[in-house]
Amino acid sequence: MNTWKEAVCARVDVLAPRLIAMSQEIYDHPELKFEERRASRLLAEELRRAGFSVELGVGGLETAIRAAHPAVQTGPRVAILAEYDALPEIGHACGHNLIATSACGACLALGGIKADLRGTLLFMGTPAEEGGGGKVTMIEAGLFRELDAAMMFHPASYTVVDRGSLAITEVVIEFFGKAAHAAESPDKGINALDAVIQTYNAVNALRQHLKDGARIHGIITDGGAKPNIVPDHAAANFYVRALESDYRDELLDKFRRCAEGAALATGATLFFKTAGHAYRAMKPNGPLGAAFAANLAALGEPQSPPKHRSMGSTDMGDVSQVVPAIHAYIAICDQGVASHSREFAQASVSERGHRAMLLAAKALAMTAIDLYTDQDLVLEMTKAFAAERS
Repeated sequence: MNTWKEAVCARVDVLAPRLIAMSQEIYDHPELKFEERRASRLLAEELRRAGFSVELGVGGLETAIRAAHPAVQTGPRVAILAEYDALPEIGHACGHNLIATSACGACLALGGIKADLRGTLLFMGTPAEEGGGGKVTMIEAGLFRELDAAMMFHPASYTVVDRGSLAITEVVIEFFGKAAHAAESPDKGINALDAVIQTYNAVNALRQHLKDGARIHGIITDGGAKPNIVPDHAAANFYVRALESDYRDELLDKFRRCAEGAALATGATLFFKTAGHAYRAMKPNGPLGAAFAANLAALGEPQSPPKHRSMGSTDMGDVSQVVPAIHAYIAICDQGVASHSREFAQASVSERGHRAMLLAAKALAMTAIDLYTDQDLVLEMTKAFAAERS
């Protein structure tokens, strides 16, 4: 490693106790999407103390952060991204406490040498990845305009750099029927719950004809009040996912027809709307990913891709469509431990989880150094990004 990379790695080691304490604090106080006030203030204050120019509440989002290092020179504009929202009921079972502190650690470590490097260093705190699409809002507000690269790390049960993501659209369906006594006069009722169940059955039939990687899954959010009342209202929340945004949209149309058929069969009235988040598919940048992988290897962390790759969805996919980006994964637990589980939450404050967070901080900082010092890498990254978009 060159002198600058050695310096940022040494700095992360010095910062390690503070970064682990920050991660634990975010973990101990989980905050849902758009409510991450404690976490965002914690990160903002840490960066402000280190001399960054910090804006909290950017893009119209109370908990979004844009922090710029004051040493700005001509050269690549590099953003390191943080997430810090938790999941309902199970807290940081996606490890966003580690994502936040790895990004902060990388920026703090780079801050000590940034005056010697060309370009611009930005920390971007992006709220509400879990269903709120904070990055999408920040893109629409112009906060990713004119960036040359965006990077982040995500904890997982394996280590891999080039994993993509599924495009996703969230859908809410509601059926309106007619209440009646379920025993005395069921013939006078229109059962809205039956319409939801018919939709589920139609989706189950559709699943055998989906392309690999596509997913349609949901929950019933309202199934009626009492067994002796024919439900006059029922509702469900679904996610429709696919590898490509176009196929996601095709599946969305098929899903709508499933719900329309259920309404026709039961006599209920359908209310169908896309709601919540709609994320585009992740397009990992090859040259940028290769640089990150090389830095991980130099740190002694080989890639360990799973035998059967599967993907979720993330608003980092939208970022990758407007700027060269990577969303790298580093193992914090053994393969087989599912994300969004209580076991994964425990791993995100384990010794192995902390080790992965510190590795990520080093690798992110080292890759930023590559961008600041290697014009050929920037050119290759830019060409690859243009080819993906053509």
